[in-house]
Amino acid sequence: MHSTFVPTANVAPSPASLRPSFNDMNEKFWYLKKYPAFADLNTEDIRSLDSVCQVQQYSRGDVIYFPGDHADSTMLLTSGRVRIYHITGEGKQAILGFVEANETFGELSAFQNTNRGEYAEAIEKCVVLQVPQHGLRHMMEQHATVATRMNEVFAARARRAERRLKSLLFGSSRDRLWDLLEDLADRYGMPTQGGIVIAQKISHQDLASIIGATRETVTITLGELQNEGKIEINRRRITMLSQSEVPDVTAN
Repeated sequence: MHSTFVPTANVAPSPASLRPSFNDMNEKFWYLKKYPAFADLNTEDIRSLDSVCQVQQYSRGDVIYFPGDHADSTMLLTSGRVRIYHITGEGKQAILGFVEANETFGELSAFQNTNRGEYAEAIEKCVVLQVPQHGLRHMMEQHATVATRMNEVFAARARRAERRLKSLLFGSSRDRLWDLLEDLADRYGMPTQGGIVIAQKISHQDLASIIGATRETVTITLGELQNEGKIEINRRRITMLSQSEVPDVTAN
């Protein structure tokens, strides 16, 4: 019997857009100043930008935006963690990625003047600075360093998306998982004597959702990689013990 999917509270909770925001000018100033693209702006420029920005607080489970919402701002996550996902035709949550503190999200749809195409959900208490598209575009037009650094953000995101698409289309589940671990190590890795520790804690289910596999497959593959000495898992933190190409065990 065919059933229509209705998002649950864990998939598409109620929006938090009506929660009162706070507008402490000093906090907005330092949020902007800490973001690499704005680091070289002088005080006057930062003040000009923060005068049009809004700060919003979200609790765990709050949806920051929904598919179809008008995109008029780039979101700068100043604290907390955000999950970006969409809902498949079968009603399953497909994770597109995570956003960490001092990273932006939602900028591409804002610059393209289109509606949001995915969900953005706070998975822990978050503070988000909403930077209006017109304010950010003005700074990019006036300051070459801002334009260069934002373009680097766009380019890096496009490269990750292209790599993910190729992996999903042509790679085995083992290849897709290894590619994802390498990407996480590149973005969030902390070098140690034993290898590169992925600072981001991520569950087996989340890994499975990102690469389009089952949680059981991810658990088995992680165990195989650990037995082969490629990774080490300790308290949900993964250490990449080698950055060499993952061996194809099916070839043996």
